[in-house]
Amino acid sequence: MTDPVSTGDLLARLADTLAMRRPDRGGDPQTSYVAKLLSKGPDAFLKKIGEEATELVMAAKDGQAERIVSETADLWFHCLVALTHYNLRPEDVLAELARREGLSGLEEKARRPA
Repeated sequence: MTDPVSTGDLLARLADTLAMRRPDRGGDPQTSYVAKLLSKGPDAFLKKIGEEATELVMAAKDGQAERIVSETADLWFHCLVALTHYNLRPEDVLAELARREGLSGLEEKARRPA
């Protein structure tokens, strides 16, 4: 199993790289896929999130472990692009997951505002 600290470090490094690719920070849409997605606005990366989520579902339904991992990586990557657009970080998501740790999923869902 991967060390959680190194996982957090990896996500932080990826977030730093994505932030540098933002067009408003010098990222060039002609040479960077991330800059290209971000320059097109939310519709572009949200569409990719939907596509990758669908591909993950299909891989899971087929029970294809390698594709499940690959499609999950694609989905997470595009979610990181979304976080970058909204000036959020993976650490924000990890903090939310940590907050929920130990809560019953049913209990956590019941606590959400209607």
